[in-house]
Amino acid sequence: MKRILALTLALVLAFTSAACSQSPSAASAQSAAPAERVTVKVGVVGEMYGVIWAPVIEKLKKEGIDVELVSFSDYTIPNEALNNGDVDLNGFQHYAFLNTSIENNGYKITPVGDTIIAAMCVYSNKISDLSELKDNDKIAIPNDVVNLGRALSVLQAAGVVTLKDVEGSPEIADIVSNPKNIEFVQVDASQIPALLPDVAAGVINGNYATDFGFKPLNDSIFYDDVKYYTDRRFVNIIAARAADAGNPVYKRIVEAFQSDEVERILRDSFDGAFLPAWK
Repeated sequence: MKRILALTLALVLAFTSAACSQSPSAASAQSAAPAERVTVKVGVVGEMYGVIWAPVIEKLKKEGIDVELVSFSDYTIPNEALNNGDVDLNGFQHYAFLNTSIENNGYKITPVGDTIIAAMCVYSNKISDLSELKDNDKIAIPNDVVNLGRALSVLQAAGVVTLKDVEGSPEIADIVSNPKNIEFVQVDASQIPALLPDVAAGVINGNYATDFGFKPLNDSIFYDDVKYYTDRRFVNIIAARAADAGNPVYKRIVEAFQSDEVERILRDSFDGAFLPAWK
């Protein structure tokens, strides 16, 4: 009996010693993971987000966090879905779009992390350079306020128009010079790629250009650049409901997105369509 008691005591002491000697990093990793598996729905617009988010989803799955992408067809829906609780986060818009959406709809939504800058370039089926534009030609641009203003900023950088200095997003009324009297066809951003046969050119958001099969560095006739912008209005973000801004799981999702793995995918898979914006 004494031998059995001694052996039992030795086993207990060995187990206790092993538990106490666990490395701080291992302990913190366990404490950082949710006690139970959690599913977080993230609203996105555009098929390319499945590629961008793939390493994030894989990494977080090992930590007990299942990220489920919910794809919407256009930009008008994901903020409403987030505000109403149909998704937990969204990751499709830049600061300017979010601010306008909040102003117009009263959404209780806030940014929780920077993600990418999506290049907004000019494409055409008819010309190879904007210098080939003719008088009264048509250029398709997005019809939502923020992306319309950004398209005009790109066209100003390209020398097509000159704009007044304004705070926020410029509008058609802010054009002070339009030498070729270009007509701007305002349509939903998602429709512009299909409209290219009917216009001289179109200014297309990065996600729609990529989904349509364009390679921005090779296929655009004018390539967007971050130097055309003086602030972070057009940096894309992950957004949450304001009440959930401090959620530690959401913070971990942001950390996982802002990673070398995601940066590598942006560099290798999209030919200039997207650049990391969290650095």
